[in-house]
Amino acid sequence: SLALMDAGVPVPKHVSGVAMGLITREDGKYAILTDILGDEDHLGDMDFKVTGTRDGICGVQMDIKVDGLSMDVMREALEQARKGRLHILDAMYECIPAHRDDVKPHAPRMIKLIIDKEFIGAVIGPGGKVIQEIQRETGTTINIEEVGNTGEVSIFSADKASVDKAVAWVRGITATPTVGDVYEGPVKGIKEFGAFVEFMPGKQGLLHISEISWKRLESMEGLFNEGDMVKVKLVGLDPKTGKFKLSRKVLMPRPDGGKPQDGGAE
Repeated sequence: SLALMDAGVPVPKHVSGVAMGLITREDGKYAILTDILGDEDHLGDMDFKVTGTRDGICGVQMDIKVDGLSMDVMREALEQARKGRLHILDAMYECIPAHRDDVKPHAPRMIKLIIDKEFIGAVIGPGGKVIQEIQRETGTTINIEEVGNTGEVSIFSADKASVDKAVAWVRGITATPTVGDVYEGPVKGIKEFGAFVEFMPGKQGLLHISEISWKRLESMEGLFNEGDMVKVKLVGLDPKTGKFKLSRKVLMPRPDGGKPQDGGAE
């Protein structure tokens, strides 16, 4: 349980164990041994393993080389085992009193996401292009299964950082952009009339030249490079083309001293 708690496995209590031994003489005298070693196990008359928590015994296992044990010997062995077990538990709780809130970053992970059936194709992409890119860039293994009206996306990874990156990617694809929300993403392309910004994974919008700054801009030259991170606000959706309209200037102070717009679209 010490290793499990340290690894972040949600074990509710520590469990310790101790092996009890027995040495008997022909005249009936005996000695009960605590935490026996190999020789004591080999030469002794009993190997009695007791495991448990502070609340009681979880399991026992016994091997004996004598015909039987009296109740007095059993009671004494169990009491001696209880004291030894509690002594070990005190040391374990002093080392780590409870399990970690999360498993360690390098522990293998498996996350299952439930998405709407309509997004399965978007996650997979044409010919598997999108899902292959996610796996390649994050180092994860992803399986998608259609179950009823939903899709089950299982993401496997050898570490937390990789699975978190893949989860964010899939959620970005399946998320619905909200007009008025602020996003940050890389510049994917630059044209004379503006820049295309990937404000969510798999979703690009046009940052028109007129929405970059309150100052009138004559050209896009020198404003951005592909890959630059830009903070933008989703201000609308073109009803004809379905394309997203972004603005950067609404997040900037107005030249007349007005405040940036943090609420809805213009």
